[in-house]
Amino acid sequence: MDTQFIVSSPGRADFLNTHQDYKGLPVVPVAINLRLHVSASFSGNKVFTIKSLDLERYGEPCIDSFEIGINKMQGGKFFGDYLRGVVNVLVKRNIAERLRGMNVTVKSDIPIGSGLASSAALEVAFTELLNHVFDLGLSKKDVAEISFAAENMEAGIPCGRLDQYGVAYGGIIKLECRPPYNVEELPFKNLTFAILDSGIRHSTGDIHPRRQMDINLGLEALMRSAAVPQSLKAKLGWRFNEPVWEDVAEDEIEDYLSIISETSRKRILFTLKMHRLTEIALKILRFEKVSEKEIVLNLGENAWKRLQKSSVSEFNYRLLGEIMNAQHALLRDLYDVSLPEIERVCEAALEAGAYGAKISGAGMGGSIIALIKDENVGRRVVDVCLSSGAKNGWISKIGNGVRIEKTQKGF
Repeated sequence: MDTQFIVSSPGRADFLNTHQDYKGLPVVPVAINLRLHVSASFSGNKVFTIKSLDLERYGEPCIDSFEIGINKMQGGKFFGDYLRGVVNVLVKRNIAERLRGMNVTVKSDIPIGSGLASSAALEVAFTELLNHVFDLGLSKKDVAEISFAAENMEAGIPCGRLDQYGVAYGGIIKLECRPPYNVEELPFKNLTFAILDSGIRHSTGDIHPRRQMDINLGLEALMRSAAVPQSLKAKLGWRFNEPVWEDVAEDEIEDYLSIISETSRKRILFTLKMHRLTEIALKILRFEKVSEKEIVLNLGENAWKRLQKSSVSEFNYRLLGEIMNAQHALLRDLYDVSLPEIERVCEAALEAGAYGAKISGAGMGGSIIALIKDENVGRRVVDVCLSSGAKNGWISKIGNGVRIEKTQKGF
């Protein structure tokens, strides 16, 4: 057997500011220990032949073959489209001249459709494979951008950049979701998570467009209203990604939200509240001090009282947990992306000792991310959640980004 090139990429948990990247707001993904591997050898022609061992095991379409060129998408959420998309982007950017055909095998620990960025892990690993093998000279940022374009523009999935950047960089990062898409690698890395798969499969393509439309309808009504002052309209816009959301204060817009539908009102309030909570969490992750006033204003008096019972060593962990719980409540109550099954798992995680738990990813299924003290607590959390309906669970420290693995013979 020919020597094979092997690249691996991590899954990504959606830690903070879920459903905000496509609005241009910063997000905070964290890489986890579950990984996807691609193994490849030269095919001797100009064709990429891809095989997914995991899809084969599930009896689903698992093989694709396509040439180096602009390839048509197969549709139906076919896994090969993500890789076709990568090659399409490279061709369109005139950086595919060096490519040669390869036989590629994919094997992944990341469950598909679970809110853990399985598609981004595939795109990023494949892009980095081509970058490494054919010496394309791509940076981490280039790899993330090409992978994003493959999914968003080529495969037509209305995703933001959260997944691809989280997978490419690894660790825990703050990603600015407006050009030039700056990345801040956050220093507070001593975090342990329980990752819990609900077993309910979802699709980003079924969730994002509806929430974006809800926001658009609300913004259109606000922009057309003579009652809304120009000073506020200057911060807003007609589409979900046009407002300078971080400059809009809740009390500034609150009086005008009665103009719009209840659904649109909820979506806009969600956007503002999630961002404020994330700003507090980012202070913790930079080892900055958070004031009592900030905590009471955004999390309430009861949260402050609970935090006062914490030891000094646990205070920041418990505060992050409170923020996660508050963000989950917003996802449930203002964005309507939770389900009774998800709620049971989150409640079980908290009862078993997790500091906080929230949806990871688009919602309506997928996974839950729970912040835990250590692996002993993690094992208890996973066991209790499995008894409460979760289909699988893992304990994870913060993982590394995409990387070249030791060359070996197959898997």
